[in-house]
Amino acid sequence: MATTAYLVKNLGILSVAKFGAIVGLIYGIVMGLVMAVTVGAMSGTIGGAIAAAIGTFIAVAIAGVIGGFITGAIVAFIYNFALGTIGGIEVDLEVQNSGH
Repeated sequence: MATTAYLVKNLGILSVAKFGAIVGLIYGIVMGLVMAVTVGAMSGTIGGAIAAAIGTFIAVAIAGVIGGFITGAIVAFIYNFALGTIGGIEVDLEVQNSGH
């Protein structure tokens, strides 16, 4: 198969931010579970432990989404701004026959 080189000339800030939000959500869920177990184990009563664990999990997951969205937007903005200096990202794509 032949490959063709393409240059990424612009990143959509909103699309990268949305992708960052998804990555942040996954990270937030994982870290939220770890922190929920830790916070829950440190709480004195069972009811308090459950409430603290659930609250921690939700807060960390939301923070992951917000942080990922903001980080994605910043990365796309910096890439677009620096494009003139760095020349962009080169991507090699392969053309495949669909077999039809």
